[in-house]
Amino acid sequence: MKPKTIIEPFKIKSVEPIRFTTRDEREVLLKDAGYNPFLIHADDVLIDLLTDSGTSAMSAKQWAGIMEGDEAYAGSKSFFRFEAAVKNITHMKYIIPTHQGRAAEKILFSIVGGPGKYFPNNTHFDTTRANIEFSGAEAVDLLNEVGKHPEIRADFKGNMDIEKLEAFIKEKGAENIPLCMITVTNNSGGGQPVSMQNIRETKEVCKKYNIPLFLDACRFAENAYFIKKREKGYADKTPLEIAQEMFSYADGATMSAKKDALVNIGGFLALNDEELATKCRNLLIVTEGFPTYGGLAGRDLEAVAQGLLEVVDENYLEYRIRSVEYLGEKLISLGVPIIEPPGGHAIYIDAKRFLPNIPADQYPGQSIVCELYLEGGVRASEIGSVMFGKYDKNGKLITAMMELVRLAIPRRVYTQSHVDYLIEIIEEVYNNRNKLKGYEIIYEAPILRHFTALFKPLR
Repeated sequence: MKPKTIIEPFKIKSVEPIRFTTRDEREVLLKDAGYNPFLIHADDVLIDLLTDSGTSAMSAKQWAGIMEGDEAYAGSKSFFRFEAAVKNITHMKYIIPTHQGRAAEKILFSIVGGPGKYFPNNTHFDTTRANIEFSGAEAVDLLNEVGKHPEIRADFKGNMDIEKLEAFIKEKGAENIPLCMITVTNNSGGGQPVSMQNIRETKEVCKKYNIPLFLDACRFAENAYFIKKREKGYADKTPLEIAQEMFSYADGATMSAKKDALVNIGGFLALNDEELATKCRNLLIVTEGFPTYGGLAGRDLEAVAQGLLEVVDENYLEYRIRSVEYLGEKLISLGVPIIEPPGGHAIYIDAKRFLPNIPADQYPGQSIVCELYLEGGVRASEIGSVMFGKYDKNGKLITAMMELVRLAIPRRVYTQSHVDYLIEIIEEVYNNRNKLKGYEIIYEAPILRHFTALFKPLR
């Protein structure tokens, strides 16, 4: 028989100690950080779920690759291994390395963006939106309706709304839409997957209006595994085969390798258009480096190449998705409101239902984030009106569609004991939720304010 317990498909070879703190210490640390967990020193964090980006534990083979890294300035053999690994998955013609995903976005949207341009997506994440808006263009989210309701369970809540996409293209004009993008999995929408059918239908609409389709492919492997488990006709396909089909509908892709390439730094831009690739490489040389290293050391290119092999392993993906699902199931059993079903890389607490007494303009997600740190040294991220809120012409806050707290699970880092501890902390915060207060922002940057904003608790 097949065992019921899904174990970690790896053994631990190296460990890093965790520093324990008291609540009294954490109260001082959080106040000194302006009640923004981004500004807390990592050494003062017990369980760090701020992001799954660049926080993976690398494998022995990846560390071995680091020793083999070729640091030649031009034509490094490590680049060609990296290029081959990316091409094996994407089958795209031109592979441009960058130091991380936002660098790929910056290069791409600096070239195709600008005032009067529009970029539709199922849901843009923060750096994608910021790079689009920095160019003067507008980032537009066209998430399907079911994805906007955290409490409703559906297989592919990350899908693009096809009807809205076509209506949007007709309204704005295809000539004003340089490209359309799909984020897989949908990070801001709760780590929810996108179906192959939806990718295919999006491609058909884009092809009809001669608009290139791009994938934000940070978590392509997790998305491929969801398709395998949930979409008819894919149960017998490997995650690699499914990923290859996903990319076959795209004309280009950006990727932060810090997610599904299991590394601490790196990214790439993959393209089929030679003219666009030439423009991107020219800008790369100015901003990142020579086209065969793109802001990365040869050892980093080696680690990415090996990580792309490991991430499509079905045993790894089964463990990865199930471990996140385990956390979600435990929280649901306690009555904690989350986006259902659990996503691929994170659990998203629904702050609106968790703290219905705190209005969106008092940032309920930030309140939960702060209390998780105070209660148990857990660092999480607000994904709501702090991250995505805007102001109208009168300075009034336009709140986000959803108020969420993201518990992003680093890959191959924490064990079940860590997760069980996390569940206890969340349960304690939830049981005392009526004591929580809202926050106000006392400092914010004009772009990506959540990284450096300072807060003050409301009394």
